[in-house]
Amino acid sequence: MSAKVDHFTVRHGDATIAMSRGGRGRPLVLCPGLLTTQAELHELTELLRRDHDVVTFDLRGHGLSSAADRYSFETFLDDFRAVMAEVGRLGLPARPVLVGHSLGADLVVHYACEHPGAAAGLVLVDGANPVPEPFVTEADLPEFRAMFDSLAIWTQSLEGTPRQVMLTAQETLDLNLEVDVVRSAILDRYRKIDAPISMIMSTSMAGDNGEGRAPWRNQNWRAGIERLVHDRPHISVSWLDAGHGLVVTRAQEIAQLIRGATGRPNS
Repeated sequence: MSAKVDHFTVRHGDATIAMSRGGRGRPLVLCPGLLTTQAELHELTELLRRDHDVVTFDLRGHGLSSAADRYSFETFLDDFRAVMAEVGRLGLPARPVLVGHSLGADLVVHYACEHPGAAAGLVLVDGANPVPEPFVTEADLPEFRAMFDSLAIWTQSLEGTPRQVMLTAQETLDLNLEVDVVRSAILDRYRKIDAPISMIMSTSMAGDNGEGRAPWRNQNWRAGIERLVHDRPHISVSWLDAGHGLVVTRAQEIAQLIRGATGRPNS
């Protein structure tokens, strides 16, 4: 039987953030990544709610949250701060575990750095990676721009319903470039975090077809984690033979790994 889920919103700046809470057990906050919504994370969320009290939300311009005037790393981080402030008002019995995917992992790392003692632990899924080289170079811009232009998310998913993601292709590209800059300095953030950290990473972040720049991007992705673990050897890392959408395609395994990281038995 599905856990009872409460839906509510928090207003922050020019955006209204849609949140939900359900389940029972250890508190856990799940932060989606760029272009990912609560709806897409439904399977993972429901699995975690079997033994966690899960709070999750939609980023501004995503899912049930409103569009906004600005989309930047700092505005998303400000929204996450507002979400965590709302979590603090829920009367949770213990500090939550913070789980983030992709951009969400970067938001979690920055928040945990700023707020020592606020998190019981961090589980970072395919994000917050201090890659040695930028993921998107000047030469890559035409490829990424074409990819974002072609995605169906720029149109309404169902007639008469709001678009699932309200960012334009250019806004998405600009955010990817900004995240590269953020990650170039993220090692220093890790050094200031006092909570246990587990990472779940994909072996084929850029795809597994072996064409073009994909092999180099996947190698750069792995090199970033090797760099991180060399600097912070207490961080545990699990690799899945999957792409960047592993929170959707490998939800069962992700849930088991999160349970292992939070001290819950796998089931």
